[in-house]
Amino acid sequence: MKNKYRNIFLAFGIVAVLIMMFTFDMDYQELWTNLKRAGIYLPLVLILWLSIYLINTVSWYIIIRSGGKPGFSFARLYKFTVTGFALNYVTPVGLMGGEPYRIMELKPYIGVERATSSVILYVMMHIFSHFCFWLTSVLLYICLYPVGWGMGIILGAITIFCLLIALLFIKGYQHGMAVAFVRLGSRLPFLKKKVIHFAEVHREQLENIDQQIALLHRQKKQTFYAALSLEYMARVVSCLEIWLILNVLTTHVSFADCCLIAAFSSLLANLLFFLPMQLGGREGGFALAVGGLSLSGAYGVYAALITRVREMVWIVIGLVLMKVGNFKQLKERYSA
Repeated sequence: MKNKYRNIFLAFGIVAVLIMMFTFDMDYQELWTNLKRAGIYLPLVLILWLSIYLINTVSWYIIIRSGGKPGFSFARLYKFTVTGFALNYVTPVGLMGGEPYRIMELKPYIGVERATSSVILYVMMHIFSHFCFWLTSVLLYICLYPVGWGMGIILGAITIFCLLIALLFIKGYQHGMAVAFVRLGSRLPFLKKKVIHFAEVHREQLENIDQQIALLHRQKKQTFYAALSLEYMARVVSCLEIWLILNVLTTHVSFADCCLIAAFSSLLANLLFFLPMQLGGREGGFALAVGGLSLSGAYGVYAALITRVREMVWIVIGLVLMKVGNFKQLKERYSA
């Protein structure tokens, strides 16, 4: 990627982080008190996400490897993963920053078609794993807690919603999603003409991208299910974050409860996908999820706070990584 484009992504990320810092809904003295209260658990949470991003990177790497040798190191892909998620955190709709960045970084190594198909496939795996996680969490709740009429309706609605989206994803895996995304974009009033022109100019490329997506699902099922399993594993491992945070306050929360808190809080937060960093949605989701398990609402507020701080730290790390190792990247690319 050219440095000027990288600088644009970096500048956008820095501005977004500054806005979030100055609009943080808590006195800094109170924030510092809560961080000190976390003690050793805060660095453990930060280190935990090293492992989660590693799992994400392995999932993406095997998707790319299924199309041939990538021509870059695993460490470089790890960098792209962390930076991509950092940009996603600070942009509305979640996929407006990180995915274009990843495609532009991969393009010099594997070409625009393969880069685009691998990123679309990885994003589909990442999102699909969330729906699988929410579905299994419904089953977990039914196994652990009595279900009344009210909760039964809520769980039923979640199940139907997840199954419908899962069917759409399966169809997308079978036929590809690039052309479908362009068709969807052509219906937006302000983008209609530009999207239609783009579709006409790049029709062959879009069709090739869809063919590569469908090929992985049809002929490389082992790679497909391995990538999906790794993404699902990342969802489960991320529940350790909530377990670590809540252990600061109480020892009466099981890992299963933490899985339920993670599932239902992330479901609500993702329904508010249009907010940068899911501001407000994450906090409300934690409070409702913790309250639904008959725990103090204060636990949810505290968990949301530490989670938000962890996100801010990893956003800064991701933005710094964007400018690290770019000279080596040039050497690596020309030697490949």
